[in-house]
Amino acid sequence: MSTGASGEHSATGKTNQETVRPPFDIGAQTFFDAGMTLRSGMAALATLLLASCITKSPPATEIPEAAVLPLALDSDFSFRKTIRYLNQRKFTQVQIPRGNEPLAFQRNWMNYGALTAAERREREGTYFDIFWRARRPADITVRFEYRQAKLGNAVRAKETFVPQAKGTVKSSFSVISDEFHWDGPVTEWRCLLIENGKIVGFTQSYLWK
Repeated sequence: MSTGASGEHSATGKTNQETVRPPFDIGAQTFFDAGMTLRSGMAALATLLLASCITKSPPATEIPEAAVLPLALDSDFSFRKTIRYLNQRKFTQVQIPRGNEPLAFQRNWMNYGALTAAERREREGTYFDIFWRARRPADITVRFEYRQAKLGNAVRAKETFVPQAKGTVKSSFSVISDEFHWDGPVTEWRCLLIENGKIVGFTQSYLWK
């Protein structure tokens, strides 16, 4: 049994009869292969161009206290999507179905180079990739606020600063290692875009309050 790219399964049964294959046109097959190669190359090029258009924020740092800021939403700033990934060995071994190559690749990439149990433990936790867009150049502070299972209503926060942000920006945050093992997984979160001390855009999880 084999699995196609679309996720559908197909099977080929065994038979004692000799399989007779119809003749095919070598020229047509070559043309078909060339077309497939061209389309694959164009798709790869489009992916590279898209990735090159995304600005990555500097690494985030934890701040001692998340000050309350005034809300001044600006349509020049918007959130595109949020990717959340839980990297925990006991979770991924059970939850990632066999044959799900994208998730398996994500797990292997995050744990690449971690050879010992202690090194793998350092990387276990929750990772967030948040994509947002600025229609005009602006100095933006991206703040990630979150609560954890063992801390009740206590709010923690991490920030990164993006000077003269414009276009699509990817901001990454992580709650890993001792912070994850001691205080538990992230239960709720929100992300703020801050300009001149005011919140110009935000997105949040369903449970945030």
